[in-house]
Parts: sequence; C-alpha cells; structure tokens
Amino acid sequence: MDIRTPISPQSTRFLDQLRNFIRLRGLAYKTEKTYVFWIKRFIRFHGRKHPGTMGTEEVEGFLSHLVLQANVSVATQRVALNALIFLYREFLGTPLEELQYEAARKPKKLPVVFSPDEARRVIACLDGEYKLIAMLLYGAGLRISEALRLRIKDIDFGMQQLIIREGKGGKDRITLLPDRLIEPLQKQIHSARLQHKVDIARGCGSVYMPAGLARKYPSASQEPDWQYVFPAPDLSIDPRSGIRRRHHMLDRTVQKHFKIAIRAAGIHKPAGSHTFRHSFATRLLEAGHDLRTIQKLLGHSDVRTTEIYTHVVRKGGFGVRSPVDEAF
Repeated sequence: MDIRTPISPQSTRFLDQLRNFIRLRGLAYKTEKTYVFWIKRFIRFHGRKHPGTMGTEEVEGFLSHLVLQANVSVATQRVALNALIFLYREFLGTPLEELQYEAARKPKKLPVVFSPDEARRVIACLDGEYKLIAMLLYGAGLRISEALRLRIKDIDFGMQQLIIREGKGGKDRITLLPDRLIEPLQKQIHSARLQHKVDIARGCGSVYMPAGLARKYPSASQEPDWQYVFPAPDLSIDPRSGIRRRHHMLDRTVQKHFKIAIRAAGIHKPAGSHTFRHSFATRLLEAGHDLRTIQKLLGHSDVRTTEIYTHVVRKGGFGVRSPVDEAF
C-alpha cells in the first residue's frame, strides 16, 4: 500500500527525522522508501555508525563495495549514490567532496518485449479488471502503479486522454486513451461508482487524499470523481489516520495474475507487467512515431532512456534485411 505511516514530529530517531524531512520536501513515497533503504544499508555496512560521524571516505567505500562485492548494476549504484547525496547535502547539510569510487560497468539490459501475438495471448488469458489493466499498460504505456492509482477524474473521455498524476519523478503527464478501451473503462467507472455508493452508506466512503489536497479540499475524499478506477475488493484501515476506507487494488495481486497469464500463454520470456509498457513503446516505434512523441507519452525525462527501444524493434539491426533471407 502506497500510504505513508504517521511519524511524530518530536521523534528523536534518526530515520524518523529523515523520513519527516523527506516528506516536508514533498518527495514521492517510493522515493522515500528507496532513499531510506539505501541509507539504512549504508549505515549497516559501516557497523551502524551514525552518518554524521562519517563522510566522503565512507561513501566511497560503500559505493565501491556495491560493485566489487554486491555486483550491482549501473542504475542501482546510481540510485544508492543519489540517496547518499541527498542525505549529506540536503538533510545533514554537509555536502560530500568529489567522490572517487569503483563505478559499475555492467551493460544496460535490453527491455523484454512481447510480440503483438504474445501480447494478445497473455491478455486473452486474463479476465475482468486484470484484463482491462493489462490493456491499459499495453495500450497507453502506463506503469502498473500509474494504472492502479488512476482516479475517475483522471480519465477524460471528451479529449480521449489519460492524465497521469505524480508519475515517476513526481511528474504529471498526458497519454492517449485507446478507442478500444473507452467502453470497458466506462463500465469499470460505473462499477466503481456503485461500490462507492455502498461504502458511503456504510460510513466508509472516503478515499485517501494527498496531505495538501486533503487540507485544501476536506470534503473531496468522499466525492465520486476522486475515487479509484480500480478499487480494492475489501476495505482496509488507513495506517496514518486509522480510518476504514477503500484503497486501490494492490500491485502485487495484479502482478500475480499477470504471471499466471504469461505462463498460461506459453511464453517463457522473463516478462511481467512492465513488459506491456515496453511493448507499447516498441509498437509505436515500429509504426514510425518519432522518439520525442514516445518519450512524452512514456514520461521519460531524458530521450536517451527512450532510445533503448530502437534496439528491440522487430527486424532488429535497424530494419536491415539479412543476406540469408535473400539467398534461401
């Protein structure tokens, strides 16, 4: 569940203070969890010494350890570095000196992509909400967390677009709403509205709202348009407030159904929910859409991230026809 647990502002625990500082900065909860994970790992690596008593030398040692002993990827080492830079520069106010450490050199893996037939087969093995979620990932390039966090108001049928709120990096973006999904989404929203009416009658009809919006619009949590498109099947207790309410479906539950469908479709690639997003980008590239357009639809901050799909389009090798196909 992507809801932060409450922390007392008076807590003297180091990690509690760090979490509160991150929240005051307005960083996404996933960023908070990632930064805390790597900072805890850094502290444990150095025998639980307080970060205030350590500095550049200890950070260099930890980053080199990640490569030499833990064998992490370039991206993983970069995430750990970002967490530690934030810790020292932003939280502790003691910026690190120029770092000298062993940099990861593992090549970036190419994304796993479904062929059009494979995508159809996997989706055919899914039912109900799980099928619709898979079609959203494949048809609009959403991440699974983005699909599950969709609110009713985020689907604009008039403009035929989806508004993705606080995607990766805390950015909003707009992507397409496929023709094929208009009717299924209308039915899903109708079902979500009916469920909300039942919850209202039971006194449990408020939905989670980001802190700032909750203060600005105190009654919005009970309005139909703020409800999740894919509500969870059961009510749960909000750990921050103790309020019993309905959250969105859990990503691990959806992932489990996707894995079962991938096996049922007879596909042996190391595929998962993100494979649909990779496949969306690859299909657009194959259809001749430019990289900048695909970058915007995916929400990539750097076009170089999008360029990796040029290596996995069908008929790889940039469309070159093989001599063996000409000769035989």
